[in-house]
Amino acid sequence: MPAVDRAPLVTLPPALAGPGPAARDGARYVLGIDGGATKTLAAVLDLQRRVLHLGHGGPSNEDAVGTRLAVNAVLDATDQALARAGIAQGELAAAVLAVAGTDTDSIDRHLHELLADRRSQLADRRSHSSSDRSIGEDWIVVNDVVGAWATATGARPGVGVISGTGSNVFGVGRVGSEIRSWRAGGWGHLLGDEGSGYWLGAQSIVAALHDRDGSGPPTALSDAALRFFGATSIETLAASVYTTPLSKGELAAFAIETSRLAGEGDAVARGLYLRAASELGEQVRAVISRTGLAGEAFPVGLIGSAFRAGEVFTEPLTDAVHAVAPEADVFPVEMPPVGGSLLLAARACGLDGAIPVDELARLIDSAS
Repeated sequence: MPAVDRAPLVTLPPALAGPGPAARDGARYVLGIDGGATKTLAAVLDLQRRVLHLGHGGPSNEDAVGTRLAVNAVLDATDQALARAGIAQGELAAAVLAVAGTDTDSIDRHLHELLADRRSQLADRRSHSSSDRSIGEDWIVVNDVVGAWATATGARPGVGVISGTGSNVFGVGRVGSEIRSWRAGGWGHLLGDEGSGYWLGAQSIVAALHDRDGSGPPTALSDAALRFFGATSIETLAASVYTTPLSKGELAAFAIETSRLAGEGDAVARGLYLRAASELGEQVRAVISRTGLAGEAFPVGLIGSAFRAGEVFTEPLTDAVHAVAPEADVFPVEMPPVGGSLLLAARACGLDGAIPVDELARLIDSAS
């Protein structure tokens, strides 16, 4: 019987591990991608003029739409951002594509095949210039948790905690000269996603079921669930989860009601946020331990819509983190995840630290 693999689930490519190579001559434009199950955002950043251009595409999570459509969405968003920037693909010094899904290697292979086709088409139409040869050669595909970590920490040692529709925790630390990375969670809504919007929504319905059959305490979540889903009874709501079935996104959306009721003092709703914080806290502790971050000050950035619940969620999670890392700085992240991809792209072409995180966040906000 084979032994269970204990290697990291997600690792940083060498070009992104930091501090990066020497700056390339003429390096100016970088591309960042944030790709998910509902949409794709591309951003081209002019590091000289401090100007940013955005492009939008459809879903690029291979698990949701398949490899071909996912890559097409990435290229559509990229072409739109490049057109708005008024540059060609060959003028990009580097690109980092952070996409959701379980198999980013498949996205990487298919993407580079299509980019190679573009290079060949250019060669057929005209003499092959140096910029033609560079198309796609410096494009790095990573899992979206890597981009989220870079957004949360400025691409420095620390931890990114993602809790949107799904959940995930990823961190990077340094032990001597060794860069260590570790991911915990991220196993999807059937086997994981603890502490996510989906988890909170699903557990809220479970709480309503326990209220209905008397095995749990009364909760305002029961009436809220009937109104939110337009159900005539808790029984019919439970049946619809199995027979329709309700989608992952539909269940996650109910977490908005869980948040509202927790803020109004519903004990069951508040208890769900305590459980969510405990679950994510365990994952953060695993990441801290595996990356060697324990015992030092480092950022723990909270990313995703579930954290909009505010202190009812963030306070117990902060307490859980401080129980193992008292010096950690736990805070909600304001910059959109595409910012992390841009920071990593700048690092990949030797321009690490070329733009402050606060300035980049302002550029993204003003361009949105």
